[in-house]
Amino acid sequence: MKQKIEGVLTAIVTTFDAEGAFKPAAQREQVQRQLQAGNGIFCGGTNGEFFVLNEQEKLAVIETCVDETAGRAPVVAHIGEISTRETIRLGKQVAQLGVDAVSVITPWFVPLKQQELIWHYRTVADALKVPLFLYNIPARTGNTLLPETVRILAAHPNIIGIKDSAGSYESLKGFLETAQGQENFSVLNGPDSLIHRGFVEGCTACISGLANVAPREINAIWRTFQAGDLAASQRAQENVTGLRTDLYNVAFSPAAVKKALALMGHDVGESRYAVQFSVAEEQQIRQIVNQYLQ
Repeated sequence: MKQKIEGVLTAIVTTFDAEGAFKPAAQREQVQRQLQAGNGIFCGGTNGEFFVLNEQEKLAVIETCVDETAGRAPVVAHIGEISTRETIRLGKQVAQLGVDAVSVITPWFVPLKQQELIWHYRTVADALKVPLFLYNIPARTGNTLLPETVRILAAHPNIIGIKDSAGSYESLKGFLETAQGQENFSVLNGPDSLIHRGFVEGCTACISGLANVAPREINAIWRTFQAGDLAASQRAQENVTGLRTDLYNVAFSPAAVKKALALMGHDVGESRYAVQFSVAEEQQIRQIVNQYLQ
């Protein structure tokens, strides 16, 4: 990868039809919404419901996103599987689709020691030609990447950064401190509530699930920060934080994000996993969207 990935990458939803099958045309529409707002694409992640997609669907989603983006913005694809072997197998196929980088979640279900995580990531990075981001999201996996572990992995020439979705400033700060002095290692912020603070303290990009719902509002945090208007960036963050707090009080991501999109008139389909919304909850989401998105 010639240059660092910067700005906003949207953790884009995977679109389904009425029967729950992948719908490429609708996926292309969502990619276009993000490109028009100035955002790049992070596909096949948590908001993309990777955990309910089979391998061929994952490849189809990524191929569609790469093709529709057509080099106009960076595309990062998540390839993390529960085993090292399967992560490499999927990663080699994804690398051929033209993504700028891949992201690898820690293995889940079985608790791993830090040395085992180091072995896992080094083995994957050795096997792939495409640059790799570590992906820390302990609440969903049960495995946490520690800053010292990340410091060790940052020395690998094919590991170019970490996406931190632990959800706390303390976690993000630890990785930012680890990245100091590491010229070719970037920290990408995951929580939408920490986008502005992350940029101020050294994150090169954010991966935003909420940007599906509010692509321009999320991008405004980056755009005004980049222009040197920190006050405007902070105001944009406050609006986004309010939206995030109220929306996730109804239901958490990715279900709440996808339901909000559907109620806004976007043809994204229902989430595949077992989540349901009452009529009252749908009305709440409509009110929240109307309140924060003008």
